[in-house]
Amino acid sequence: MFIEVLTEEQIEIVESLAEEIWTEHYVPIIGKEQVEYMLDRFQSKESISDQLRSGFLYFLIREDNHFIGYIGVQPKGDELFLSKIYIKSSERDKDHGKKAIQYIENLAKEKGLRKIVLTVNKNNRVAINAYERLGFKNLGSVIQEIGGGFVMDDYKMEKTVL
Repeated sequence: MFIEVLTEEQIEIVESLAEEIWTEHYVPIIGKEQVEYMLDRFQSKESISDQLRSGFLYFLIREDNHFIGYIGVQPKGDELFLSKIYIKSSERDKDHGKKAIQYIENLAKEKGLRKIVLTVNKNNRVAINAYERLGFKNLGSVIQEIGGGFVMDDYKMEKTVL
């Protein structure tokens, strides 16, 4: 179900999934301009390739021979930063998110990392509730400038795994 992204073809699949999922899910939350900016800056083929070279790990999520989403993580010190977990809307509410978090937890344990940390948009209530159900604790607000006149207005969340 989880396939590590290693090839240019796989990177292109991630880029395509990002465009589909982000456009559908985030335009109502942060607006079209910011979504387009973030896709170009963080989820283009070039950006994903750069992230992989700098230590990020990406995994495609496959179900029944179809790619339904992806994960992006980065080990940092004793933490695993969960940067991206995105699943197509047609595949939500089928436990794929729960399985992805379990996969990430196992990855963190294998690497000897003590906790998983993430940031989530303050208005992404569905995701916040899901993370809380899966044992993540909200640590409070984090506002980060990302260029282009945009900010990410998030909550930082974490879950201890070791």
